[in-house]
Amino acid sequence: MTRVRVQRIESIRDPEGNLGKRIEFVEERDIPRFAIQPPTEEAKMVQDILRAVQQQMPVLNVQTQFSIPKVILFLTEYEYEKLGIELDVNQTYELELSNQSVKFKKTP
Repeated sequence: MTRVRVQRIESIRDPEGNLGKRIEFVEERDIPRFAIQPPTEEAKMVQDILRAVQQQMPVLNVQTQFSIPKVILFLTEYEYEKLGIELDVNQTYELELSNQSVKFKKTP
C-alpha cells in the first residue's frame, strides 16, 4: 500500500470533446532523520544553536516529508463517477495496486 496525495485536478476535454478530469497524484514519503554527531565541540555548538533557532522560527524547520510524482489519471465525467470516490486536492489516500486493479481509500 502506498500513501498518495492529490496534487492537482484540472478540467479537460478528451479527443471526442467530452468533459473530464486530469488528476495528479504524488507519493508522500517520510524522510528519515539521522542523528549526526559533530566531530568537534565547535560544530556541536553550531548544531545546538541552529536547533534552537529552528524551534523559535518554525519556518526554518526542515521538511520531514517529500513528494514524488506517482499517478496521473485522465477520466471522463462518467469514468470519474464510476470510480466511486470523491477526490479532493491535498487529500491523502491509500493507493493499492493488486490483481490488475487500482483502489483508492481515503485516509483519516
